[in-house]
Amino acid sequence: MKPTPPDVPWGVIDRIVATVAPRTAARRYAARVAIANLRRGYDAAARGRGTDGWRAGSTAADAEIAVAGGALRDRMRDLVRNDPLAAKAVQVLVSNIVGTGIRPRAAAADPALNKLADDLWKRWAQRADADGHTDFHGLTALAVREMIEGGEVFALRRRRRASDRLAAPVQIQLNEADHLDGAKFGNRPDGGRIVQGIEYDALGRRRGYWMFPDHPGDAMPVFGRRFESLRVGADGVAHLFERQRVQNRGVPWGVPAMRALRELGDWQTAELVRKKIEASMVGFVFGADEDQQSIAPVVQDADGNRIEQFEPGLIGYVRNGKDIKFNTPASTSGIYEWNRVQQHIISAGFRVPYELMTGDLSQVNFASSRVGLHEFRRMVEAVQWQVVIPMFCQRIWDWVMEAAWTAGALPQPEIAVEWAPPRFESVNPLQDVTADLMEVRAGFSTPAQQIARRGYDPREVVEEWQKYATLFDQLGLIFDADPRRVSRAGLAQTEGISAQSGNGEAK
Repeated sequence: MKPTPPDVPWGVIDRIVATVAPRTAARRYAARVAIANLRRGYDAAARGRGTDGWRAGSTAADAEIAVAGGALRDRMRDLVRNDPLAAKAVQVLVSNIVGTGIRPRAAAADPALNKLADDLWKRWAQRADADGHTDFHGLTALAVREMIEGGEVFALRRRRRASDRLAAPVQIQLNEADHLDGAKFGNRPDGGRIVQGIEYDALGRRRGYWMFPDHPGDAMPVFGRRFESLRVGADGVAHLFERQRVQNRGVPWGVPAMRALRELGDWQTAELVRKKIEASMVGFVFGADEDQQSIAPVVQDADGNRIEQFEPGLIGYVRNGKDIKFNTPASTSGIYEWNRVQQHIISAGFRVPYELMTGDLSQVNFASSRVGLHEFRRMVEAVQWQVVIPMFCQRIWDWVMEAAWTAGALPQPEIAVEWAPPRFESVNPLQDVTADLMEVRAGFSTPAQQIARRGYDPREVVEEWQKYATLFDQLGLIFDADPRRVSRAGLAQTEGISAQSGNGEAK
């Protein structure tokens, strides 16, 4: 884009000087243009009629969240409860970010230790919820939903006794953002400080959270609630939120679309009411008996009752009238296009493809849908690996391994781990599987990585394959899916069979 040249007018003095001294006038005008270039800045920062009413402050992110965070959470929750577009957008994000679960796989140097840690995790994950409602994957889905809808969520480590008979004596409890005492500020004697309920040390590192034991908006009796916030050590809290600036608290994801959602909903309600009124009122009858005449016209039904609400097929009688006129509903051409444009704006604010949010696939083809899904999946992968896994999943894995080590179930408290987010459903399974196979054969990835991408444990898959391969051999069965026996082209693997027979001949 070419820069816009400065608009320097040729004034009266310029014209007078140019009449008697053209060179002097040229030098003078060139100097004016140079000064205008020096003073030029961003057009978006200019002040004038075009930017009147544009209020943009230079406040810190946390200062803005402290003022607006509560209202944004309340309004977004209301939209998700009552607006179908908001509810679907949140569900699409949760389903794609978490899906059936983000699964860990121990990655220590000792295979025996890896198997021990994986088995312990699977047994612990089934009873991970301190409230007893779901497993670890359900907690992850709920935490991500809270992050998207409410801006942030807190996962608290709850230590348990050995008598609770857990694989590791620890469970996870989720607290909504309302539990944090955002009104608590203060300075600590050692140089630390408390900002919006989060306590920092002198170096700015988090060391505690001041949280209400009970939800401030709970409906339980007032005398049974605890209104004083208590300090919880930062080592036992996983704070999940997306950082869009240098900030310490989160905001709901759909904030850019909130106004558009609200206004679209209001417009749809008003349009629906208008249509109902037009469909209900058939016409007005002008002309009535002389004894019913009065100074002011009154609309009545056939029984003489005053009309105060409209019903389908209604005919109104106007006293003192002379004629009958039928109602003609106005046409609403272009309403579908306008409504679709507004929904595109809303989907962009939620970072969700329009087609996934609305279910409208009439405007896409196979190629364009794949392009849109690829970009959306890149965003989802960034959230998985940059937000959910390091801020939530990894913290909980470390808590479980440490608790298991403390209980004597593991030989060490720290075990390396690899995470496998759920795979995306393929638009063209044959092409995608072929590409994955070529990657493995070319050495670009390993079979374990491809299995993990599909949401399975590679060790379990290999062990199960070994089990059934042995069974196939015992029963003398040969399947096309057995790469030891059949090649990719469907031909018998004569070399492998000869090696197994031991006499150089194929069985």
